[in-house]
Amino acid sequence: MANPLTLLLPVIPGTGLQTIIDTLTKINPQVEAALNSVGTVHYARFLLLDLSTPNLQPGAGSGPYVLGVVTEYDGDFNAYIQDFAAKLGTIFNELLALAVGGNAVIPVADHINEFIAYIQKNDASQHLPNTGLYQAYTYTVQQILANGSD
Repeated sequence: MANPLTLLLPVIPGTGLQTIIDTLTKINPQVEAALNSVGTVHYARFLLLDLSTPNLQPGAGSGPYVLGVVTEYDGDFNAYIQDFAAKLGTIFNELLALAVGGNAVIPVADHINEFIAYIQKNDASQHLPNTGLYQAYTYTVQQILANGSD
């Protein structure tokens, strides 16, 4: 059974859109390989919101921004976040450097418990009314891969 993660990272005020774009561009090549190595992630994406625009679309306003990390994963939250720290720690170091309060958990590898607490605090999927997730199937990522479906 999959579980949702909707990590919303408030970006440090004054951080420019181009800085965020440059960071995402820099880390994107590493993300797919790292997520494949985790082996429990169904879907993952980044989402940038601009709180200064009515429809939250970046580019038209000047921030403040919120960077979202949206995933669906198999298994236990703590195990998943520990896998994230182990496989994507350097990637999260880059993202957390942009986020309010993020510097307190950098480097992630040295602050696992603090990283877990930070994620829990900023994971909208763990806070009402955002706790639901529709799931069309109950297969794990590993079961799907074993059957040759992707």
